[in-house]
Amino acid sequence: LYVCVPFLSFQHKDAYQAILDGVKGGAKEKRLAAQFIPKFFKHFPELADSAINAQLDLCEDEDVSIRRQAIKELPQFATGDNLPRVADILTQLLQSDDSAEFNLVNNALLSIFKMDAKGTLGGLFSQILQGEDIVRERAIKFLSTKLKTLPEEVMTKEVEEFILTESKKVLEDVTGEEFVLFMKILSGLKSLQTVNGRQQLVELVAEQADLEQTFNPSDPDCVDRLLQCTRQAVPLFSKNVHSTKFVTYFCEHVLPNLSSLTTPVEGLDIQLEVLKLLAEMSSFCGDMEKLESNLKKLFDKLLEYMPLPPEEAENGENAGNEEPKLQFSYVECLLYSFHQLGRKLPDFLTAKLNAEKLKDFKIRLQYFARGLQVYIRQLRLALQGKTGEALKTEENKIKVVALKITNNINVLIKDLFHIPPSYKSTVTLSWKPVQKADASQKRASEDTTSSSPPKKASAGPKRDARQIYNPPSGKYSSNLGSFSYEQRGGFRGGRGRGWGGRGNRSRGRIY
Repeated sequence: LYVCVPFLSFQHKDAYQAILDGVKGGAKEKRLAAQFIPKFFKHFPELADSAINAQLDLCEDEDVSIRRQAIKELPQFATGDNLPRVADILTQLLQSDDSAEFNLVNNALLSIFKMDAKGTLGGLFSQILQGEDIVRERAIKFLSTKLKTLPEEVMTKEVEEFILTESKKVLEDVTGEEFVLFMKILSGLKSLQTVNGRQQLVELVAEQADLEQTFNPSDPDCVDRLLQCTRQAVPLFSKNVHSTKFVTYFCEHVLPNLSSLTTPVEGLDIQLEVLKLLAEMSSFCGDMEKLESNLKKLFDKLLEYMPLPPEEAENGENAGNEEPKLQFSYVECLLYSFHQLGRKLPDFLTAKLNAEKLKDFKIRLQYFARGLQVYIRQLRLALQGKTGEALKTEENKIKVVALKITNNINVLIKDLFHIPPSYKSTVTLSWKPVQKADASQKRASEDTTSSSPPKKASAGPKRDARQIYNPPSGKYSSNLGSFSYEQRGGFRGGRGRGWGGRGNRSRGRIY
């Protein structure tokens, strides 16, 4: 082999063939071949296929040092029509479990990305669509982590359009986790940061959510799919990108089935999760076709969580055995959603409800407000004088969150008590970071936010106040103050339009 090397500079075909044959020799011959095959590759175009195949043999050698050398030199073969093939090969090599080798593959892919981004993407997407599951998984993760590191001169508008086109093909057949990663990839593209871009992404999510299909509340996968898709859509909504389609679907199909929802995610309060998503989306709802009908569904669901005061016996004590439970977290979400949509039909309570229903609603509001005031006083008392580390204990964190929830409900109830009802106040949902303390938020932000009451109300204020308040045992939980859009558990099964199985492929080497 050493004898052949001087002749390579003079483009002696036989000398290069001898180097190619070196891949069948021992370790020393293979190391030389791994070095010289790529170095002189450009001088022998007629042996291009043989050269690439010889290098691939070295990429699969048992000796890890030979494999690493061969992989490191692969970008030298990425010229002209060979580049997509090299990208395809490198994508398959992402399945390596050797960390040094895996890093070399990543670096090699990034280097050919800078030569020809579209060609490299062609190889990556080819494997995502047709490759082994492990290769597909790692190729998607490569895109989700590396694209954002590439400079603008590489990520041109044309390249981003290619990514969007190819991603749409992949999204026809994905798992829940893959869908989340692709939304991360697409939402990071500069060309999709515009209003039109975000609108395209919302339409992609709506398509994945199958909002035209019948909703099956007893199918955990159907419910989980809707939630995961909605979580991806929520950050995209704005005053210019409306949530109308999702809000309509939630009002018409999900709210009426709220109590029968099932989920594959253990320990998840699925009803609260749905109500939180609806509340966040309601701020960005545009013109709705069946507004009155959907507002009525929302109003009816709110009434379920706004109890009537218990009847009193002749001695002034409650006739029933126990007070109704006040489920503050649920009410915050429902009341906020009703308040947002009610702005679009401000005479709903006065013109669309009969006098008896309106009177019944005001009684419920008044009863809830009284219990609320008791609870707010108790929470303020419990948190009084506490700062810094003292507020970081689990118990106090829960109280802080609970105070945000109750303050929010208090502001919204006051609006609805106006004659006619008002929809002017703005509040920040208890699990969301406070943006600006505007007039209606200043007080709420002083007292901090929401989710779980203390275990027992201390025997506080007056006797009648104690009678109307009962802590909402079991319906608050310490995690209600935080809300993540990340997927929680994924869609069961593999890939498929129903987020079902793609099936395993055993393809072997397809370089």
